[in-house]
Amino acid sequence: MTRSIYVPAEIFDSRRYGFAQVAIISTPVGDAVHVSGQVAWDAERNIVGIGDVGRQLGKSLENLAAALASVGAKLDDVGALRLYIKQSHIHEGEAISNALRAVFGDNPPCASWIGVPSLANEEFLIEVEPSMVFLPRS
Repeated sequence: MTRSIYVPAEIFDSRRYGFAQVAIISTPVGDAVHVSGQVAWDAERNIVGIGDVGRQLGKSLENLAAALASVGAKLDDVGALRLYIKQSHIHEGEAISNALRAVFGDNPPCASWIGVPSLANEEFLIEVEPSMVFLPRS
């Protein structure tokens, strides 16, 4: 088994915090993609959509797409998502659903919506973590 990490230019470089944004684990049976939870930070660590969970989810999914593209995958390769939603915004299901439908249309991945008291930054309202991503076969 080997691990290769990737640092997409469109996403902030997380190595200084001790973690990779994207890693591929290669095994004899295939390659699995692991992506860190994505939030509404742009590449310069500016928060997009302060106070707006829908906009933050849209930016988080945009970051996820960039992370996946760095290893030749795309959002359609995501089998499941975990959405960590700040408890103060858990009631905003319509905004969250609209942001998901805007990206995935009628072919969304499975998802778990988890209410949490806080995230890594007070201004983050949502974090998206893909839980099943496999590289497409060549």
